[in-house]
Amino acid sequence: MAPSGVILLLLLLPVAAAGVTPGSCSGCGPLSLPMLAWLMAADAVVSLLIIAVVFVCACPRHRPTLDDKVYINMPGRG
Repeated sequence: MAPSGVILLLLLLPVAAAGVTPGSCSGCGPLSLPMLAWLMAADAVVSLLIIAVVFVCACPRHRPTLDDKVYINMPGRG
């Protein structure tokens, strides 16, 4: 079951969209090709950065082996 805040947001979304008149913002025209290419490149770089951070944090760290210690109750370890 969805929380009541989400339901309220979904109910108010059409009301907010109806209040916006088309063409009300200045400079909201289509993006130029260089600007669109730059935004796509920036999006790709940020996405790869997020993937790299998740990969580094998720990989198990290599811990040194404990072969120099003597384990009494573990046969084969010393």
